[in-house]
Amino acid sequence: MLAFINLISTWAIPIIIAFVPLYAYYRKVLVYESFVDGAKEGFGTAISIIPQLVAMMVAISVFRASGALDFFLSFFTPFFQWMGVPSEILPLGILRPLTGTGSLAFTTDLIGTYGPDSMIGRIASTVQGSTDTTLYVLTVYFGAVGIRNGRYALKVGLLSDLVGFVAAIFICLLVFG
Repeated sequence: MLAFINLISTWAIPIIIAFVPLYAYYRKVLVYESFVDGAKEGFGTAISIIPQLVAMMVAISVFRASGALDFFLSFFTPFFQWMGVPSEILPLGILRPLTGTGSLAFTTDLIGTYGPDSMIGRIASTVQGSTDTTLYVLTVYFGAVGIRNGRYALKVGLLSDLVGFVAAIFICLLVFG
C-alpha cells in the first residue's frame, strides 16, 4: 500500500500539469491566451490590494513594537502554565492570525530551539497547520473584491483560529503527552 501511495504522490502533479492543457485543447480553449488574460487580471488585482496590505503590515508592526503582544502574553501565560501548556507556544497563537511569515519564523525558531520531536515543536507544527492568517485573508481577498464590511467574517475567522489553537494543543497533549 505504501508503494502505491508513493507512486501516486510522484505522478499526481505531472499528470495534472499534462491533463489541463490537453483537456483545454480538447475543449478548444486557447490555453496561452487564457493564461495571459488571467495574468493581466491578476496584476490589476495585485495593484488594487496594495493599500490594504500596507495598512495590515503597519498595524502588525505597531502591535509588536508597542508592547501589545508582550502585554497579551503576560496576561495569558499564568493560565496556560496552570493548564500544563508550554508558555513558549503562546506567541504563536497570537501571531498566527496576524502574519503567516511571522508565525512561520516563530515556529522555525521553536523547532530549532526545542527540536521537532519535542512537545513544543509538535504543538507549534500542529498549530501552524490548524489555524490560518485570518487578517491577511480578509485583507487580500476582501480587498480584491471590494468588500468593505467584514466584521462577521473577522469574528468567525478569529473564533476558528482560537478553536484550532486550543484543539491543536489538546490533541498534541492527548496523543504525545
